[in-house]
Amino acid sequence: MKGPLFYSKILLFGEYGIIKDSKGLSIPYNFYNGALKVTQTPSEESVKSNQSLKRFADYLQNVNPELVTFDIEALKRDVEAGMYFDSSIPQGYGVGSSGALVAAIYDQYAKDKITVLENLTRDKLLRLKTIFSEMESFFHGKSSGLDPLNSYLSIPILINSKDNIEATGIPSQKADGKGAVFLIDSGVVGETAPMVGIFMENMKQEGFRKMLKDQFIKHTDACVEDFLNGDVKSLFKNTKQLSKVVLSHFKPMIPKQFHDLWKKGLETNDYYLKLCGSGGGGYILGFAEDFEKAKLALKDYRLEVVYNF
Repeated sequence: MKGPLFYSKILLFGEYGIIKDSKGLSIPYNFYNGALKVTQTPSEESVKSNQSLKRFADYLQNVNPELVTFDIEALKRDVEAGMYFDSSIPQGYGVGSSGALVAAIYDQYAKDKITVLENLTRDKLLRLKTIFSEMESFFHGKSSGLDPLNSYLSIPILINSKDNIEATGIPSQKADGKGAVFLIDSGVVGETAPMVGIFMENMKQEGFRKMLKDQFIKHTDACVEDFLNGDVKSLFKNTKQLSKVVLSHFKPMIPKQFHDLWKKGLETNDYYLKLCGSGGGGYILGFAEDFEKAKLALKDYRLEVVYNF
């Protein structure tokens, strides 16, 4: 048995902001993927994944049946037979490893599932997002459901607000473009739950809430608009502002060894950094108008290009 592939995703803009109704833009990232598999020769990894699936199956049994029902018998039978999630998606890196798994399980075992081929109205998208949020909460404590949605549909998703999401097109990449969005490997694994905990704690302060609304969300929304409209000049102006705000107010989410690098980008304009997912480790997103220049400035790090301008 081998199920279809589900891809990783990148939330280009909107981390933390979408909790408070900022815009967001999430795109599939086909460099990493995962699929459900059964093997006769299990490795240590696949055994661990299988045990996690066992717990997940128990959890899915108790999900609100009015929202979604699963063929639990088939799922448990396959798990007993040693099924696991074979994935190249790094965990704790902000590229949606649990999202791809949730999408794969829904695809294979949900009854009356909403398929990618039907007309995806806003209501259907929201329903899928709600189902995925409920499913992915098993891994994160609280999930927006966006990662699995992106992985399941494999198309860019524009988040206008919590209850308003739509499939969207993004400007095609320029193969010979100088500018790029890229990932930097921080070399440390990030944990989502503690980072979201810090954010929620900060939200109790009025000053932080005001900053979020007046600065963070303002620049995030502008970045999304610029990106979709292909306005590269304005995009870099707003990304710089966003990067500044994150360095000032989201320091705990940035791995310590990157504080100076972050600052240097803002001073030289060679690149601007932002969080990829909840931060704390994993990948960091970079934006550069001249990628060759950024590569030179970041020569000690492993970079992966996600999108070319």
